[in-house]
Amino acid sequence: MLLGRVIGTVVPAMLVDELSATPLLWVQPLDRDGKEEGEPIVCADGTRMAGPGQVIYWVASREAALTLDPWFVPVDDAIVGLVDEVNIFSAGETSS
Repeated sequence: MLLGRVIGTVVPAMLVDELSATPLLWVQPLDRDGKEEGEPIVCADGTRMAGPGQVIYWVASREAALTLDPWFVPVDDAIVGLVDEVNIFSAGETSS
């Protein structure tokens, strides 16, 4: 799973029936420190709850196609969860 931040919405000119109820969101991938990494991508929102500025986690490729209902819809990337908080520990540090 990968981290990203929702930066916008996408309104397609045409859409397959299987995706008619699935929002498409413009997502900026993030590295482990929360910094922008790479170019923005379009993700199908499998949670149907992500909004502007929300940090999300997403999957790509075959995993993305399998996350939506019905199975195996034609998507490359899909949001599978919303992130409430990210804690990064340095080497040797543990949570209490």
